[in-house]
Amino acid sequence: MTMQLSGPSAVYPNGASPRRLVVLLHGLGADGNDLFGLAPAFAPALPETAFVSPDAPFPCDMAPYGRQWFSLQTRDPAAILAGVKDSARILDGFLDDMLEKYRLDDSKLALVGFSQGCMMSLYVGPRRAKRIAGIVGYSGRLVGDTAEFKSKPPMLLVHGDADQVVPPDSLPLAVAALEKAGVPVEAVARPGLGHGIDPIGLERGRDFLVKVLG
Repeated sequence: MTMQLSGPSAVYPNGASPRRLVVLLHGLGADGNDLFGLAPAFAPALPETAFVSPDAPFPCDMAPYGRQWFSLQTRDPAAILAGVKDSARILDGFLDDMLEKYRLDDSKLALVGFSQGCMMSLYVGPRRAKRIAGIVGYSGRLVGDTAEFKSKPPMLLVHGDADQVVPPDSLPLAVAALEKAGVPVEAVARPGLGHGIDPIGLERGRDFLVKVLG
């Protein structure tokens, strides 16, 4: 039996029939409510959109609260990739369920991820059989081999150059690998920003979503 994800969701404006789906994926030790706070910032520019922010499948093993997509008890790349793959299967099923629920196809789906959620977005999005509309990744990094990509959705990556959690050089490394794989990618390095999302990053993410979702 596949694990089922759940978390906060809303359609803007209330009662509308959604024509787009934005899935928000939180970071380590948080939960769906954490990143769902982005929905009201994006919604005015994206009418008739469903926003969904699932809790990651596993309890955080580094804190007495919160959830995680994969463990960081060990920083061994093979162990991290294995964890990403485990959650990717669960997330992929969740995306299928949400698209079916809202009667939409992949071309109307965008992923927005922060930190671990960014890593999950960059892993799952391009490996789906059909191309999704786009991916916004905040403060994350690229995990896995781009040779496995089945599609090349456009991406926006935003990272603070003072991030002490996920190294800032994760941004140029990801961009180089994605560009080599033929993925359209925009990069925004935020001066002085730590591990977080600032108003400029939020604005760029909103504008990107408007562009790719129409």
